[in-house]
Amino acid sequence: MGYYLIALIVFLVDQGIKYLIATQLELYEQIPVIGDFFVITSSRNRGAAFGILQDQIWFFIVVTVVVVIGIIWYMKKVKSEGRKLLPTALALVLGGALGNFIDRLVMGEVVDFLQFTFGTYTFPIFNIADSCIVIGVGLIILDTILDGKREQQALSSQQSSGKEGNE
Repeated sequence: MGYYLIALIVFLVDQGIKYLIATQLELYEQIPVIGDFFVITSSRNRGAAFGILQDQIWFFIVVTVVVVIGIIWYMKKVKSEGRKLLPTALALVLGGALGNFIDRLVMGEVVDFLQFTFGTYTFPIFNIADSCIVIGVGLIILDTILDGKREQQALSSQQSSGKEGNE
């Protein structure tokens, strides 16, 4: 249940902040946090990351339902294996996916508000759910790399033991 609690916390924090942004700020209103580098900007996105696939709400709803079902199934599988990092990563992705899913389902668009500018480049505006999805995917990649190294070490260890036994 701990991993579902992580997903729930991500979901609630994401939805709570989005509610505040949507109800307290006018669309495109900005609040500088760290000069021009970090600005809270009330924005809406009818597409996916970086605004791609605009107005494809049913596509996103179907894909998200499939992804959520897959994540829940996989979380149960890897949790029973005693792994920690992978289910945590999946919980972050799950919470983020559900946060953006509810926005699309209820409002037909996602509330975005985190804006960062690096010199003359302004990174596309995003939200907490997006951040958790990206962090979760990064941790999944890290877990995959670490798991591959563990398997390599185990294989090397087995081969070393086999050679010693043959001598």
